[in-house]
Amino acid sequence: MEPEAVIAPLPFVADLPGDWDGWLRRAAIVPGTPFLLSPRLEYDIELNAYFQSGAMIGRALKTQEGYARDLAAFLTFAERRRSGRSWKDLDEADHIAYHFWRRRDPSGPNVLGATWNREVAAVNEFFRWALKQGLVHASPIPQASRRPVPVSAGRGYRGVLDELRPATYASDVVRDRTKWLPPEDYRRWRDVGVRGFSSKGLPQTGFRGRWADRNALFCDFMVRTGLRISEQAALTVFDVPSIVESEGYQRFWLPPAIAKGRSARWIYVPSSLVREMAAYMRDDRRAVIEFAQSDGRYRRVRRPYVVENPARPVATVGLGSGAKSIVKVAHLGLAERRRLFVERPSGLEPAAIWLGEFGAPISVDSWKKMFADANDRCVRAGVTLAAHAHMLRHTFAVVTLEQLQRGRIAALGDLNPDQRGHYTRIFGDPLDWVRRRLGHRSVVTTQKYLHALAELEMHTRMALVPETWEHPGRTAEVDHAPASGHAVTR
Repeated sequence: MEPEAVIAPLPFVADLPGDWDGWLRRAAIVPGTPFLLSPRLEYDIELNAYFQSGAMIGRALKTQEGYARDLAAFLTFAERRRSGRSWKDLDEADHIAYHFWRRRDPSGPNVLGATWNREVAAVNEFFRWALKQGLVHASPIPQASRRPVPVSAGRGYRGVLDELRPATYASDVVRDRTKWLPPEDYRRWRDVGVRGFSSKGLPQTGFRGRWADRNALFCDFMVRTGLRISEQAALTVFDVPSIVESEGYQRFWLPPAIAKGRSARWIYVPSSLVREMAAYMRDDRRAVIEFAQSDGRYRRVRRPYVVENPARPVATVGLGSGAKSIVKVAHLGLAERRRLFVERPSGLEPAAIWLGEFGAPISVDSWKKMFADANDRCVRAGVTLAAHAHMLRHTFAVVTLEQLQRGRIAALGDLNPDQRGHYTRIFGDPLDWVRRRLGHRSVVTTQKYLHALAELEMHTRMALVPETWEHPGRTAEVDHAPASGHAVTR
């Protein structure tokens, strides 16, 4: 084959829009919106319109991706195991066959009830939308009444209760126990799995984890703040506190654009971690930025968001044809923040806190792989500990709740009822404080951490949860104000 033929574009490439970002914007399609292709690489316009519908555009991109995967799994099953049937022609028999294969077939995946319910809920929502749009005559998902409606119920009340749901929902759903690590176990997992120490907790000269300190800091930050992995991965230099001389805790505002479910909230960070963060940004992070700048990597980023004045976190982005748009950094989501840069005398540099070897922001998937690699390293070292990002969030919640409850009991012990009421009004309830730090809308969600503690005897709790981790109930607070870049001591 001639070299020219190897690099010649495919025939359809000429028909693609040259200004891809501009085309997406004019079509009102958010970059990152999922779409499905058939096994023959066909793009179904009617099917993919679902991901641009009102039913989906309000959801987070990660949620949309989950719906797309679950829907793709069902449609692929129909294509390969149900005689290549079109999604418009599927009926209840196809769904029942899929249910058998997913849950009962010895050669199938035998998924748990909770997994099946999530999958069928996603597929059910798609076919409800398709039915409403007139794209199908009936949904293949059989429906059942959510609950019996009392005869005495009023019309409005009956309308709320008499909702349909998939009849094949699993009834064997068992909520997983809340898994968390006592601080001592967490440190051992981190040292062996992330930092490459031996099973005896000693550094190993043969370990080649160049970014072990950065990864360990990422884990420490998560286990001490309760942030979700997507929230922490989206942090920028405009978000986190930087007053290294302070003691106690510092706090910063997590904006709704990167908080799951737009659960904006204050995040408390121990000053010891703020100092470690400053050291990381001064050394490892600075080194990869300078390497990327010297290689011209940042100049090749398409449509960057650029903050020209670091003291004023407002970014400018080109829209094509010379037009520009101005947006506050606090309004940018995770995807946009990966293209967010700060103009410095040395050139552009990323605003993202967590940078990889070549100076680019680290993706959520890369962080998940870091956890998997750490778990594998523990297995090889003979350490029977494993963790994932959400387990560190659970650990933060359980440990913080236990420490706050101890402090509250000690403080209230010598007070009369009026004084106790005053104390509670000032310092709040420990469970509600943890709820707000986690971004839960209801305290009912947070109560699972109480249940995790209730399973332990008091002497066991005292042994597993030490007093060494600071809790912010009675420490100095420093506010990090992202709008101005200044901090105010309170």
